[in-house]
Amino acid sequence: MTGVESLYPFLYAADEPGTEGTSAALSSVLAEVARSTRDKVGEIERVRAELLTAEAERIAACATAMAERFAAGGRLFSFGNGGSSTDADAVAGQFLTPSGPGRPLPARSLTRDVATLTALANDVSFDVVFARPLAASGRAADIAVGLSTSGGSRNVLRAFVEARRLGMLTVGLAGYSGGPMAEAAERGEIDYLFVMPSDSVHRIQEAQTTTYHVLWELTQLALAGS
Repeated sequence: MTGVESLYPFLYAADEPGTEGTSAALSSVLAEVARSTRDKVGEIERVRAELLTAEAERIAACATAMAERFAAGGRLFSFGNGGSSTDADAVAGQFLTPSGPGRPLPARSLTRDVATLTALANDVSFDVVFARPLAASGRAADIAVGLSTSGGSRNVLRAFVEARRLGMLTVGLAGYSGGPMAEAAERGEIDYLFVMPSDSVHRIQEAQTTTYHVLWELTQLALAGS
């Protein structure tokens, strides 16, 4: 037995004499996987439902404000760290090159500019890798979208401070209780903060994905005059 089979023999065992225990173990594993999957699906449905109940009107208002910025020639800048950096890429991609019917809108993920990001991290501080590009390129008509599952990413918070200084519309997506991003929203540094009601990073990111897709769709509808 070699390769994958040696690592997971119960997946390859045949129902023959002497393998009853292995087959029982496989059935137990599959049952546990099915239960875990059902639990996760139920949890993300709960998180999305709670978010919709609490934030539906503010999500719609945020999309309207975003549409107004785009109509005035504004651009969207997105940013985040780790898994949130890939979500920032997805946000920009959704607006810039929509997969379905929709008007392409100017958007840029600050995490994709590796040269600028690594230069600032190496020569200045990782805390300013998003704030400095906003200072250089941002305008009052633009939109800043920052993502952080914990709500405590210092470079995301610094970017919001800079975006507020420039007069940009600021939109934040966080999890848990919102962390320092919730405090920033209270200070007026984040115009629209949406906190995913979960302590699971996975469920937070799934709910954030739902949120920015809804924001995109409602922004498109607002621009179309619907």
